[in-house]
Amino acid sequence: MKEKPIILVTGATGGQGGSVAHHLLKTQKYHVHALTRNPDSEKAIELKKLGAEIVKGDLTERDSLQRAVEGCYGVFGVTNFWEHFYKEYDLGINLIEVVKNSTVQHFVLHTLPSAVKISHGKFPVPHMDIKAELEEYTRSQKIPATFVHVSFYYENFLTFFPPQPADDGNWHIALPQGDTKLAGVSVEDIGSVVSEIFNAPEEFKSKVVGVVGDDITLKQYVAVMTEILKRPYVYDYVPYQTYATFPFPGATELANMFEFNRLYIPNRKADLDFNQSLSPALRTFSQWLTDNKHHFHHLAECQQATA
Repeated sequence: MKEKPIILVTGATGGQGGSVAHHLLKTQKYHVHALTRNPDSEKAIELKKLGAEIVKGDLTERDSLQRAVEGCYGVFGVTNFWEHFYKEYDLGINLIEVVKNSTVQHFVLHTLPSAVKISHGKFPVPHMDIKAELEEYTRSQKIPATFVHVSFYYENFLTFFPPQPADDGNWHIALPQGDTKLAGVSVEDIGSVVSEIFNAPEEFKSKVVGVVGDDITLKQYVAVMTEILKRPYVYDYVPYQTYATFPFPGATELANMFEFNRLYIPNRKADLDFNQSLSPALRTFSQWLTDNKHHFHHLAECQQATA
């Protein structure tokens, strides 16, 4: 009996890497090796129960990465700017260099377009620009790779950008996106696309795959929330110059990101159409919200309790 190919998943106990690991395990086509700094964490133990082999390793340590990729057919790579900030580039290079010097046949790497280049320097967005540099470097090394450009997480409405209750009785979402569509996807669904990429290497090598489950405006997002959650939600447009002055870390970067999206990415219909044919498991925002409305009800209860 032929041995299943091994795929190493970095960030396997995080959101995106965890999604990839879970979906690869579901296919039963691969041995999944889950890279984590903490093999004893709850998420690592859960992956082990599902059939993954837990591999201790760290993107800061090339030796651990070299041991982890040995014998692997494929590698899924993801780096986290919001954890490491500008060190993200060095960690990404560590992984790319190890893959380059291995026998890995298919490298799937989470990257993004360069906001600073596309906007001719107007809107630097480090968490996008660094990933774009990592994509450029990977291509320069002739590594057999596919690049996934993941859209805005639906889950951000529960974490980074939760609706806020106001005295007018409405729940408000205030962002600099304007009337431009904001493509989105559930982090839980990303792995369904990545698993299809690994299933068809010759079709996807050297290509960029945009991961999009829905492509609607913020007014449409709040309309869906109002309908499903049975309370009034509204969208407030905030100019990016104003948003950049808000007193929280990363405000300027996020303001630039939304303004870049508003001006340079009017829609992602082509990605949406392709994803719908590639992976029927991808949910629209309405489908995802229906599955997760209890989280929003809990969030609202907590916000009202502390108001």
